[in-house]
Amino acid sequence: MPEHKKSSGRISSKKLSNLKVVVLCIVAATTFWILNALNKDNYTTIVDYPIEWDFDGEKYMAIQPLPESVPIQISGNGWDLLRKYFKLNEPPFVINLAEPASRTYILTSDLKRPLGDFITPTTLIGLLEDSLTYHIDQIESRKLNPVLDTASFTLAKNVEIDGEINFDPEQITVVGPSSLLDTFEGKFLVSLYNERISEDFNEPVPLRIQKGLEDILSLQNESVEVSFSTIQFLEGNKRLKLKKLNFPKTVTLENEELTPVISYLVDGSKVTELKDMEFEAILDYGKRNREDSTITIVVRPNPSYIKEMKIEPPFVKLKYE
Repeated sequence: MPEHKKSSGRISSKKLSNLKVVVLCIVAATTFWILNALNKDNYTTIVDYPIEWDFDGEKYMAIQPLPESVPIQISGNGWDLLRKYFKLNEPPFVINLAEPASRTYILTSDLKRPLGDFITPTTLIGLLEDSLTYHIDQIESRKLNPVLDTASFTLAKNVEIDGEINFDPEQITVVGPSSLLDTFEGKFLVSLYNERISEDFNEPVPLRIQKGLEDILSLQNESVEVSFSTIQFLEGNKRLKLKKLNFPKTVTLENEELTPVISYLVDGSKVTELKDMEFEAILDYGKRNREDSTITIVVRPNPSYIKEMKIEPPFVKLKYE
């Protein structure tokens, strides 16, 4: 039987050489076409041209990111357009602002002539936006009144702040853009970060800028001395005798043996005065509730150094003969 040669599936060296020649011809032709096309004029395209902002950084501050480019329509030589499209060695167009805080935008119509001159020999056809917006504020140094942030600390049980909270210095100087300083409304929150304060407080407290504003605002004070006095209230209770006022003879109480009990918190420094005080549980018949025949018990006296006074029961029931 005749033998059949098996194909190796490989391209012969001669065919491979011919294929390389074809590919090189195509690449060369394509390159030549592109180069020839780029040398021609009157192409039109849209590019985002880079811009920079020039203003006095010691007097003014941008509080929002400034636009970094402006969309423009241009025409010209293919090579020039290609460089501008890919931003190859293209210097940014500088926008000078003498008084940037006086407005929040600039009309692109005001930029057309200087920008057109800047990008020559490319021709500027037009800018695709009516205006460029920005937010640049004047930098100010402002004195704010320190205010204690009540959410930054806790007091021990039955402890309260007595009187005013004192700060030294009495004002804190903050430097930053004017519109941002306006949001403080003349106050600067001071945080203690202390838990269960039970005694008089007098400590230096470091000042901190709100998170996210560290790069915009600065403080001329590193800390402030905070001081205040505290009151420790003590829990107490007493049994009281009932004192009837304006009761007719035909009216009594459903429970004549009732002994009301009061519970309270008292300023610890006033405990001695409280021991010498006589409390009364007053029942005034003239102030009775006619609908349910009850009278609310009123405790007298009720000095200012006692708080959260409660009486049990809060009222009594009347009985008519």
